Amino acid sequence: MSEDLVATAARLLSENRYAVLATVDGSGAPWASPVWFAHRDLTTLVWVSYPEARHSQAIAAEPRLAVTVFDSSVEPGHGTAFYGRGRARRCPDAELAEHLAVFQAESERQGIGEWGADRVTGAARLRLYVATLDEVSLLLDDGGPDFRVPVDLDAS
Repeated sequence: MSEDLVATAARLLSENRYAVLATVDGSGAPWASPVWFAHRDLTTLVWVSYPEARHSQAIAAEPRLAVTVFDSSVEPGHGTAFYGRGRARRCPDAELAEHLAVFQAESERQGIGEWGADRVTGAARLRLYVATLDEVSLLLDDGGPDFRVPVDLDAS
């Protein structure tokens, strides 16, 4: 079962373009933001954002976040979704090449265009962000009640 869950989680991340980030700012105020994302594996998601954006400011103040990626192509009542909890941060310079390569590969796969370091460093307004998830679960279209099934990350 855990291999099936890992495969389903990977499929959801690969087949969907947007993740919804749930953040809280320093005062505890919640905020949800959709972002176009790429992923390296089940526990590493990357996206670009403006540092001035509300969710980026919240991450700077409080790095904990939750993320949802849902399959919006199905009929109501038949949904599947990927849920994760972890920490996010602006990508440090020392990790930029590694994470930007993931983002660039997904951008090319989807025909969106090239993402070089010049678009997220220096005078560029956008920056690369990274979420590291330590908890992942799925909502399955299994005819059962609407609850999340934990994914064993050691099986991924």
